[in-house]
Amino acid sequence: MRVAVITDIHGNLHALEAVLEAIDSEAPDAIWCLGDLVGYGPRPNECCAVVEERADVCLVGNHDLGSLGRIELDDFSNDAAFAARWTNTMLEPGSRRFLESLDPSGAAETVALYHASPRDPIWEYVLSPEVAAAAFDTDPSPLILVGHSHVPLSLKLAGEKVEGGLAPGGTEVSFDETRWLLNPGAVGQPRDGDPRAAWLLLDLDTGSASFRRAEYPVELTQAEIREHGLPETLAGRLQLGI
Repeated sequence: MRVAVITDIHGNLHALEAVLEAIDSEAPDAIWCLGDLVGYGPRPNECCAVVEERADVCLVGNHDLGSLGRIELDDFSNDAAFAARWTNTMLEPGSRRFLESLDPSGAAETVALYHASPRDPIWEYVLSPEVAAAAFDTDPSPLILVGHSHVPLSLKLAGEKVEGGLAPGGTEVSFDETRWLLNPGAVGQPRDGDPRAAWLLLDLDTGSASFRRAEYPVELTQAEIREHGLPETLAGRLQLGI
């Protein structure tokens, strides 16, 4: 079974469309989404509609929950909180209904799925070996997928030690009996210095993963952010991938 994994779309329809075009060229058996369809970006309803139509599995993320008003925005940055409040006013009934139906964790095949981490599916960032080790301790699954950090990662548990790190576009991983934790990176707001939209192609039969990137018209999303009066920093960072 071949699966395309996407996450952290953040209302960036142009990035989502570019990734889905790349995914369609691979013709996987399923698409899994790890959450944060909205927040930051200017096209929340369109992104919700596309993901609802295309994804076979979908989780909810902290920005989705913040935009729904289901969690407080105290832990959000000022720009993120502003965008969440704006998104709340823009969400159409269908988008709201879809997001309300989702959970921040799940499972598919033999794979554990979390928006953030096994210890805290909504908030915890898996960015260090220590946090990754805690994730492996919390969930015994052979493969764990997370999003949330916007950074593509390939981490494996070798004995009691976590090995691996950043997984730039083009990184290939072959599974063995070792347990793995993977983060596809963000579709709509990458933070690893590469502005291209990120996604992951899994082959569960051969035990392999391929980290992919897709070019998209960043300037069109930036123009839409500015048109809607969202914070300028949300537009500027897209060009830098930070």
